[in-house]
Amino acid sequence: MKIRTIIIDDEPHAREGIKIRLKDYYDILVVGECSSGTEAVELINSVVPDLLFIDIQMPGMNGFEVLRNITINPMPIIIFVTAYDKYAVRAFEYHALDYLLKPINDERFNETLKRAVSEINNRSLAIYADKLKSLIDYYLNSVENSEVKETKLAKNKKYINRLTIKVKENISIISVDEVDWIESAGDYVYIHTDTKKYLIRETLSSLEEKLDPLKFVRIHRSTIVNINKIKNLRSNEHGDYDVYLYNGVRLKLSRTFRSHFQNLLGNSF
Repeated sequence: MKIRTIIIDDEPHAREGIKIRLKDYYDILVVGECSSGTEAVELINSVVPDLLFIDIQMPGMNGFEVLRNITINPMPIIIFVTAYDKYAVRAFEYHALDYLLKPINDERFNETLKRAVSEINNRSLAIYADKLKSLIDYYLNSVENSEVKETKLAKNKKYINRLTIKVKENISIISVDEVDWIESAGDYVYIHTDTKKYLIRETLSSLEEKLDPLKFVRIHRSTIVNINKIKNLRSNEHGDYDVYLYNGVRLKLSRTFRSHFQNLLGNSF
């Protein structure tokens, strides 16, 4: 009997990569794929798969929220796919459920799939369902508690409201509200305002700790942006998003930082 499989990931090339790898397994039948959490719930409930590859960070709702909202019984065997997420990895290791880190390693993929197939053939449905529920609750509670702590710290901590920038004999003092975005340059950072670009000797991570996280958000490993300077976001051909500022500057929103950015804005996209 074929193992009915669904692939859920908002990156088309990521779904294609999994499908290509699955061609080596004659007993796997891909019966559906989709790109968002909302679509995923409907697809899973209608198709009732045996095996599910699901990304964690997706528009609409994340992978754990998807699983919390599906109603089928028995639950499919789950292989989570994710860019590094410290709460997810900790949850997987604690609850002994399989996951794949992006970029996917072929050897790791094969090992994980073989365990999944074995689980499907020999699984105890009640034990697996309980383990999966515990994993979902553990992850969502960890993220929620962390965000509450970060919000409280942000409210109580005092952050800088101006930058002092020395260029030769001149010292410029600018309000952080004038800053549009900040760009990493090794041990230096470029401070971009609407009219000027300043270079200061400080790492991006060090400066990030001094800025109010409710006003300044990291959207890429090399970029911090002033939220109040953002005009809109547009999806691009790679399934990611570009961030446009009021002055016309276009910046890239990395998938690694998308979830935190969405939470800060208070909605999903």
